[in-house]
Amino acid sequence: MTTFLVTYASRSGRKREMTLEAASPAAARRSLRERGILPTTLVCKENSKPAPYTAAAAAFDWQTLFEAKIKVKEKALFANKLSAMVNAGVPIMRSLDLMRRQQKSALFRRALIAMGEEVNQGGSLGSSMRRWPKVFDNLSIAMVEAGEAGGVLDETLKRLARLLEENARLQNQIKGAMGYPLTVLVVAILVFLGMTIFLIPCFADIFAQLGAELPWFTQMMLNLSKLLRSSFSVLLVGGLIISVVALRSYHSTPLGRRRIDAILLKLPLFGELLQKSASAQFCRTMGSLSKAGVPIMTSLEILHETTTNKVVSDAISNSRNDISEGVPLSMALATKRVFPDMMLSMLAIGEETGEMDTMLSKVADFYEDEVTTAVKTLTSMIEPIMIVVVGAIVGSILLAMYLPMFSVFENIR
Repeated sequence: MTTFLVTYASRSGRKREMTLEAASPAAARRSLRERGILPTTLVCKENSKPAPYTAAAAAFDWQTLFEAKIKVKEKALFANKLSAMVNAGVPIMRSLDLMRRQQKSALFRRALIAMGEEVNQGGSLGSSMRRWPKVFDNLSIAMVEAGEAGGVLDETLKRLARLLEENARLQNQIKGAMGYPLTVLVVAILVFLGMTIFLIPCFADIFAQLGAELPWFTQMMLNLSKLLRSSFSVLLVGGLIISVVALRSYHSTPLGRRRIDAILLKLPLFGELLQKSASAQFCRTMGSLSKAGVPIMTSLEILHETTTNKVVSDAISNSRNDISEGVPLSMALATKRVFPDMMLSMLAIGEETGEMDTMLSKVADFYEDEVTTAVKTLTSMIEPIMIVVVGAIVGSILLAMYLPMFSVFENIR
């Protein structure tokens, strides 16, 4: 086996280094791809020369390409099980081996095998997790490393499991609140298009045979039906696809993501919900990291990487510069005007009393309850609106079909 020195960029763009043992440079790159790492340099420590990095060497590993992404629930379950085993006195090696046998994900199994081997050679659990960024995020790694350093790994793992579960529940609530009206609207549009394209032409033939005079609304719907059945529909679908692809491409850029996320925060109803969700996630994560003993600068870096909204993420990142100059966290965040005043006031009290982690936990509970209440309120408001929208769409089609019948009845009289 040969030892290689690997340099790569983290998700935040920072340069990181690690050592890796493999039989050849190709085997080393294959192992790195399995872990989700794209190396910038790969150096053999024996001769200190970079291994040739060709396009063929950087090709995708199809096995890892189609492997399912590790879900948050799986990470939380891993932390829960490992916490119970460590608390019961089971050695880390034995614990990893037991969980590897129960693990369904092939990627997670390979990670547990490699972690067990590294721990067996004297490495720490946190450092072995850091080599698998495709399985473990920086939040999990930082808390495990802090738990190992403080000798409270079991308690830290239990806290990590709760944190992952709470964050996942919060994100699912937001997705459900924003996904429900969108799904109903899409279904309503598809029903409208289906009835306009396929049902209205059938009635148009009947009206032509009866010689009925068509009202302006029916004629408008017939013209729309003809337009949708022409080549215009192909152009319309193509334009929609191009627009969606262009929007996704724009959102993938830093500037585009920031602008779109800023618009989302200003949306009526949804913007306030997103702000409360971001506040709850920040307080819950920051409180857990603080209680685990993670330094505040490291905690803010982790929060910057894990926060989904770019505006909030940039505000957290920019506050690190102020904190490095001695400004309290509450004042540094207040200047960014992203988080609500109540959260910042409670954070300031926590800093003054030295109970910041406890105060953050209480604020997180408050905003999580606020998010739950807001989602229920929003859903109860949207449901009747969606019913009216669907009713208006279906009613317009029925009105267009039945209006000419009144003319037919008058002619028969």
